[in-house]
Order: sequence, then C-alpha cells, then structure tokens
Amino acid sequence: MQRLFFSLLILAVCATGHAQENADSTKLARFASRLTVGGYGEVAYSRNFFSDHVSRYSQPEEHRNDPSHGRFDIPHAVIYLGYDFGKGWSFGTEIEFEHGGAGIAYEKEDEEGGEWEQETEHGGEVALEQFWLQKSFARWANIRAGHIIVPVGLNNAHHEPLNFFTVYRPEGENTILPSTWHQTGLSFWGRYKDFRYEAQLIAGLNADNFTNIGWINRGPASPLEFDVANKYGTALRIDNYSVPGLRIGLSGYYGHSIGNTYPNDANGAGATYKGQVAIGALDFTYNAHNWIVRGQADYGYLGDAAQLKYMYNRLSSKSPYKHSAFVSSHAYAVGIEAGYDIFSQIHSLRQRSQRMFLFGRFETYNPYASNTNGVSYDYTAVKRMAVGFNYHPIRQIVIKGEYSKRFLKSIYNDEPSVNIGIAYEGFFL
Repeated sequence: MQRLFFSLLILAVCATGHAQENADSTKLARFASRLTVGGYGEVAYSRNFFSDHVSRYSQPEEHRNDPSHGRFDIPHAVIYLGYDFGKGWSFGTEIEFEHGGAGIAYEKEDEEGGEWEQETEHGGEVALEQFWLQKSFARWANIRAGHIIVPVGLNNAHHEPLNFFTVYRPEGENTILPSTWHQTGLSFWGRYKDFRYEAQLIAGLNADNFTNIGWINRGPASPLEFDVANKYGTALRIDNYSVPGLRIGLSGYYGHSIGNTYPNDANGAGATYKGQVAIGALDFTYNAHNWIVRGQADYGYLGDAAQLKYMYNRLSSKSPYKHSAFVSSHAYAVGIEAGYDIFSQIHSLRQRSQRMFLFGRFETYNPYASNTNGVSYDYTAVKRMAVGFNYHPIRQIVIKGEYSKRFLKSIYNDEPSVNIGIAYEGFFL
C-alpha cells in the first residue's frame, strides 16, 4: 500500500509539473506571438575629395588643391520593440543611436565662421523616435497617440536603409527637412482599398532652430527635457497602390514656428509674427520587372523669414540656438534614382535570392532658394549625381558602394566622394 501510495503521489507531482510546463509554454508562446522585435543599422565609410576647411565657400580659390579626407560613421542603429495587448490595443517604440549615440557633441559651425560649439542634438543620450499607444478599430480606422514619425516626403515615410540606393539617406530631403522627422502628437490612419492615409496633429516646429544651410531641418530638436508646444502643426499623407508595383504619395505640413519657445513671452515676437511653415511633397516608388525607381519633389515656404535673424534667442550668447544667419523663405529638393537587378538574368543567383542593383541617382536642392533681405548664400544651390551598386546576399542585408559628386555654382569647387556602406533591416520576432 505504501509503495502504491508513493507511486501515485509521484505520478500526481509529475503530472502537475508537466501541466505547469505546458501552461508556461503556452503563455510564452502567446507572449512571443504578440511581441515584435526588430531594427536596422548602417555602417559607412567616405573619402571626400574636396576641402573640409571652414572657408571653402568664402574663399574657394584658396582650397582648390586641399587634401582629401576620410571618415567612418554609424549613421543609424535602431531597435524596434512592439507588443499587441489584444482587443485592438498595441504599442510601439523605436530607439535610435545616431553617429554612435552621443546626445552632446562638439561641432564646427560653418555658418558661425568655423566656431567650435557644443551642440545638444536631443535632451537625452539617444533619440526616442517612436513611443506610442494605438487603438485599432478596423483596417481603415486606427488612432495612434505618443511620439510618432511625421511621414512628410519620401525619406521620412520610407527611411529604412533598404529603401534607398545611396550609402547615406537621399541628400536633398535630408538637408531641408527633419530626418527622421519625429514629434509628439496624435495620428489617425488607415487603409481602404488601394489607398493608405494618415492625418496628424503634432507639436509645432521651433523657428530658433532654422538655418540658412538646413532650412527647417533642426526644427523639431529641443535642448530641453521636453518639447515646447505653444504652437501646433498638422501633417497629412495619402498613398495610392492602384497600379501593380507602383506607389504614388502626396504629403504636406502646415504650422506656425515663431513663438514656439520657452519661456513663452506674451509680448515677444510670437505676438507679432507667425513664421508659417508650409510644405508640399510628391513621391513615388516603382518596383517591378527587376527595376526599382524612386523619385520625390518637395517644396517649402516659411513666412516672416526675414525676421528670424533678429530673434532674441538667436542673438543671445546665453541661448543654446545662436543662429545669426538669415533663413530662406523658400526651399526645394527634387530627386530621382533608378536601379536594375543584373542578377535577375543569372538563373543560379536568382534561385538563391541574391540581387545586385546597378543604380544612378540625380538630385537638385537648395535650402536657401530665396535671397532674404537681399543676402545670398550661393553655395547652398546643389546638383548631385551618384552611380553605384547595391548587393543583397540575402534579403535583409545590403552592401553599398557609390561614386558621387556635388556640382556647385562655378565660383565654388565641386565636391566628389566615394562612399561604401553595409546595412541590415529586419524583424527577429
């Protein structure tokens, strides 16, 4: 009887343990099925065959024969985390380390006569590009609240490294617009038939951050522990997928930027000027018949641009902004790139899903497209070409190489370079 009792007890314990293991395994499987982990990253090397001296534009004749210079960089290293809570609720985060992840760095400011300054790119050591909660009611109706990507322009809507051929992000949009543009706000988005659409209400840009060589590029940045939201902006985007292999997108932004500072001075410039920012963008991607072709055109307007130079925060030696140059009322960026997969014609490589795109790109852009108060910065008008390759040994990895050249106005020196990079993009769970 004792042996029978102990045998039954052992069987009961084993059965309980086995049941618990099954329950734990089921919970773990359910958790894993709802968890999303992924990311992307880039490592790049550049050899620039032009001067990096601060006076290369003010005294171009003095720097025609300056030595070349090289650099290694980690432009972006990103971690995605997301979770589906069920009943339509989910959350997502994107943590980005830019150029090694430092939030504070010394930079030589060309627009300040080559002065060395300690620039605060963000209020923390890393960029939290996305942090949102979402409620999904249907495929056509989703509400997202938190820190979100602003999908204005091709680069912001599709900024991962497998979505452009060049080693670095497309230069024109990357110059005049924030990249990647991310701000805190509310988004309504969805997809209906062949259309995807999104409307956002977000914190406004800060005109104290605008520059002559980057237009509104630094507009969302804040050296504070919070983003000032005295003013607000709206962003819209709509994409159409009616034609197989073709996506066409329209996007835009409108908001006020003057007075979006801390502290908010009721009698300051924001009470008189608005600094309206209006942007319109058209872009497309064609991916079929072994071709990938991408293009975009962006045009922007800034109201009260002539007043920005005289704003207190831009003149004060105690301010973290201190941008003394004029800012343009207009800016533009137009670009197109096309690549053909030559491995598609080789059966053995095509069977192994390897791809080799030979590509060409041309773009023209100018962050200072109007002479504010009669002041010109002619070196901001750039035409750029690039030719190179993208080799995909597997779908999630690309090795890139390119020769590129910036063509400036005749009084300046053109700027050729060679760039090599490797990047990955994918989801692990």
